[in-house]
Formats: sequence, C-alpha cells, structure tokens
Amino acid sequence: MIPQPTAQQALPEQTFTLQPDATIGTDPAARAIANQFATRLRRSTGYPLPVQDGAGTITLSTQGSQAGEAYELHADASGVTITAGTAEGVFRGVTTLRQLLPAKAEATTQQDGPWQVAGTSITDAPRYGYRGVMLDVTRHFFTVDQVKHFIDLVSLYKINRLHLHLSDDQGWRIQVDSWPRLTQYGGSLQVGGGTGGSYTKDEYAELVRYAGEHYVTVVPEIDTPGHTNAALASYPELNADGVAPKLYTETEVGFSTLTVDLDRTYEFLDDVFREVAEQTPAEVVHLGGDEAHSTPHEDYLTFVPKAAQLVVKQGKRVMGWHEIADAPLPAGTVVQYWGTEDEKAQALAVKAVEQGATLVLSPANRSYLDMKYHAETPLGLDWAGLVSVEQSYSWNPATLIPNVPASAIDGVEAPLWTETLDDLAKVEFMVFPRLPGIAELGWSAEDALDWTAYKSRLAEQGPRWDVLGVNFYRAPEIDWA
Repeated sequence: MIPQPTAQQALPEQTFTLQPDATIGTDPAARAIANQFATRLRRSTGYPLPVQDGAGTITLSTQGSQAGEAYELHADASGVTITAGTAEGVFRGVTTLRQLLPAKAEATTQQDGPWQVAGTSITDAPRYGYRGVMLDVTRHFFTVDQVKHFIDLVSLYKINRLHLHLSDDQGWRIQVDSWPRLTQYGGSLQVGGGTGGSYTKDEYAELVRYAGEHYVTVVPEIDTPGHTNAALASYPELNADGVAPKLYTETEVGFSTLTVDLDRTYEFLDDVFREVAEQTPAEVVHLGGDEAHSTPHEDYLTFVPKAAQLVVKQGKRVMGWHEIADAPLPAGTVVQYWGTEDEKAQALAVKAVEQGATLVLSPANRSYLDMKYHAETPLGLDWAGLVSVEQSYSWNPATLIPNVPASAIDGVEAPLWTETLDDLAKVEFMVFPRLPGIAELGWSAEDALDWTAYKSRLAEQGPRWDVLGVNFYRAPEIDWA
C-alpha cells in the first residue's frame, strides 16, 4: 500500500472474499462514499452490491472517535469494516481498501474473481494535514474532464490539495466577470501558439465540486506581480505606458510585471481576488510572488503587503511562493518553499517562520514533477537537476530546511509545470511513479520512510496503473510487478 499506514497487523487465515450477494452498509454521512465505491466495484465484479443502512458485508461508518482523516480498517473472513469519525476519514479508508483488493478491481469492465483481501487490522492517520499536487493549466490548458481524471488518480494516494496555477504569461484560465478579456483574449493561446482555453464559473464550480467528492480541496493561484503577461496583454490600462504587450507563447520567465505604483493595479486585483475567493471554499488563495525579476525589489516589498491585504479582505488566508517572505506577511500566511538547498531560499523560509507563517515544502530538486527523470527523458526540464524516483522520495520534510521547527511545516506539495506537457498521457508519464512517494512523505510516519521497502511496494502499483490505463514511466530502478 502507498502511503504506508501508521500501524498494520496481519490476521493469518482470515482472508476476506467478496461474494455475489455482498452488501455495502453505511450511515447517512458516508452514503455518498459508499455509492461511489459500490459503483466502481459493480463495474469490475459484476455484483449488484446494494448499499444499505447499517452494517453490511463491507461496512463504512462515521461513528468512530477518530478525528479528521484518521480511520481504522479491519478485514477478516466475515467482512470488512472501515470506521472513522468523519466522512473524510472513511474516504481515506476506502482508498486503502481499494489497494488491498486485486488490481483488476479498478477495471471498467467485468472481470473474473476471486475478489480477496488478506486479513488485516489497520490504524491510520496522516503525518501532515497538507498533501498537495499542483497542476499548471496555463502553459498548456487542460479541460474539466482531464482535470477530473487527474483528481481520480491523485486522490487514490491520499492527496488532499489540488493547487491550480490559473494565470501566467501564457494564459489566463479562470473567468472574471468584471474583467472579461482576461479569458476571452488572455486565455486564447498556450505555449507553442496552440489554442488555449479557460474555465467558466460553472466549469470551475464543477471542478471544485468534483474535487470535494474526493476530499481534495482546490487551491487557486493567481500569480502576481510577475508572470502576468496574459493580463497585461488583455488590458492596456494595466501597463505603465498604457500599451498592451503581445500575447506570449514561449517559456522564458521573469520579464513581466504589474505596475506597483498604479492604482488600477489594485482595483484589478481587488476584483480578481474577490471573484476567485467567492468561487473557492478553500481557506487560502495563492497570490504567487515568484520570479518577479522585472519588479524592482523595493516595489516588490511594497506590492506584497498590499496584494496580501486584498486576499485577507476576502476572508482568505494568503499563500505564496517563498519569495513573499522578504516582505511583511499577514497572520496565517502559508509560504510555499520551492528552493533546492540554496541558502538564499532557505533564509527566506526561516524569515517566513519568524513572521509566524507556516511552510508547505516543494523543493524543486525533489518534488517538481516536471523535472526529467534522467538526461534522456523526452519530456520535462532539468534546471533543478535530474529527479529520479529515489531522489523524489528520499528526503525528510521535518529536516529539509535548517533552523525551521517541525511544527512550522504544514505539509508537502508536488508541482507539475507544463511547458513540455500538452496532453494527459504526458502528464501521467511525469507524475507517476513519483507522486505516490511525495504523498507518502506527507502521510506516513517518519520512521516508516525507507526507500528499499518503498520501492517494493511501488512495484506492486504497476498492475493497478495498467488496469487504470495510466501512462506511467517504468523507472528502471523499480522491479515492476
């Protein structure tokens, strides 16, 4: 299983076998999860699997005393029970049960049994509350259905945040009614000059709803003050000279900036953050802040607090890349560290914590899923180095940054930038098999993290991905099952 549970005990000679007359029992709080799980199993087993109140052959219960995402799973010859104190905990338990079942249980067409689960007793809870993946839909745009498929895959590994990078130089991907040209014009292209795209408010709401069904919270990012060419091209009034630049479809960074001493800049951001916040149940809105190379440093230090207050005004906490820690930060800020082992980035992380911020760790040389696996990888980039499956797994969030207490770490996130990724198969190739390792770093206890043991468990995910149709990279360091 991935992530490794907190505690697991084998129950010899207690194998559970799912039979054609099996039922799924539940309570009202977990009924939607039970229905979702039953639908999945009906396709592969061909069994009717009625969902009923109370106990069943498989029972999903929210009547436990566990908090948050914690759950207990017990499987023996008589049945399977998942108990939690919340529906979210039950959902995490179901993802574990899916991995205990044969890989063919994931099939969308009827398969032959038997459908067995080895007897086991599991007690499980996450190490960190934030376990995220970022999808860049600006460099290349991905449709609602494609993002839903992505959610299906990442939620299996107990990922609970989907950070959507919604604006950049190459495109603006979320509807803002008060500034309609952002999507009408700014979202029309993508890297390479192909047709772009954007999400209407209804489409974004559907993404948020679907993610919520999988207990994944969408974290929207509007990148500022750099990475803003799509906005600047859409509205001349956002430019200091009143002249809009051309749309941009290349991949260089750091050339664009909002004008810090222009009142219209903050009127624009006030509208954007308001409309994005209104559509977002998440408690944070990400304001970017990275690679603002064209923003004079003193202007940047002026901009960040003003932009942050516009987020706070909407009742949201601020999230931003680690550069924002150079400026004063409001209470409750979450700083996303994307450095490698460079001292400057680490110093900014320390400065963020000294201001009372917490950290989400996304070290580029460990967790950036767009980095090449090796020099010959046909996709991806290599500016942060080559990131093998072992490299992405073999680090400890609690000790990554010197002089940062473990209590200041909210969790981990694996970003995927899409300069070279223009379809879902390429996304899958770069995400799998590395994302499950990042997910385990975020969920499993520190003493459970062991590369040798992990790579054996990872090998067993191969047949499951084959059934799911995932275009994963068969890394040579893994002895794939």
